[in-house]
Amino acid sequence: MKTNINHELVVQALKNGTVIDHIPSDKLFQVVSILALHTMPNQITIGNNLESKKLGIKGIIKISDVFFTPKEVNKIALIAPNAKINIIKNYEVIKKVELVIPDEIKDTLQCINPMCITNKEHVPTHFYFIDKKKRLAKCHYCERICKDEDLMLK
Repeated sequence: MKTNINHELVVQALKNGTVIDHIPSDKLFQVVSILALHTMPNQITIGNNLESKKLGIKGIIKISDVFFTPKEVNKIALIAPNAKINIIKNYEVIKKVELVIPDEIKDTLQCINPMCITNKEHVPTHFYFIDKKKRLAKCHYCERICKDEDLMLK
């Protein structure tokens, strides 16, 4: 006797809000942290280690009634530059936001130079990306070049 059992998990569709998809699984909780999702009262769905034809495994975040600022989108781009952001209104994708590492970024990264003025006084950080592929950023104040592995979000 053969039975057909559907083992598909269905997640409720999002009426209005933002979907961040194709997040590398090892970066998912960094994205959750930098967006401070734990402080939001909105409905949030987080999935990790989901099958993905593109990545093998991926993470996804669905946030009801939240639309991110350019600064928040830049933070996501720094952690997961190949993630996809979809803006949903009335259950329809109305906009796809392309993640691009910006030419410059302010008050988002921390300078790794302990002698930098941004680590000594209350001065907002300011970095220029001198090589976006290698993710090399140069501090506006001390001119220290930070490699990808040195970049720390504030």
